[in-house]
Amino acid sequence: MLVSKVTSRSQTTLPNGVRKALGIKPGEDALEWEIRGDAAVARRASVEHEEEDPALAPFLQLLERDIIEHPERLSGLPENLYRRWMALTDGMEGDPDDPIEGPVAL
Repeated sequence: MLVSKVTSRSQTTLPNGVRKALGIKPGEDALEWEIRGDAAVARRASVEHEEEDPALAPFLQLLERDIIEHPERLSGLPENLYRRWMALTDGMEGDPDDPIEGPVAL
């Protein structure tokens, strides 16, 4: 049995044997947890679980319904906003699928 200690900040290090057995790559992969009574089962998370947001599907359905029922509410991006956006990002490269680093305030 592999054991790891939980720190005072509720953090732990995933033992090397577990990382190897599950094919976990530090900084790339995630774990998903399942609680079974007084036990927790951890497994490598699939990409679809990493991105899963329980509020997203209902929100998209609401948005779709509103667009279908009220197409007159749709409008394009104003030209001046588009030009400003393009000027601010000129020469910048980025992948929208890259993880966001650092704190994010919404």
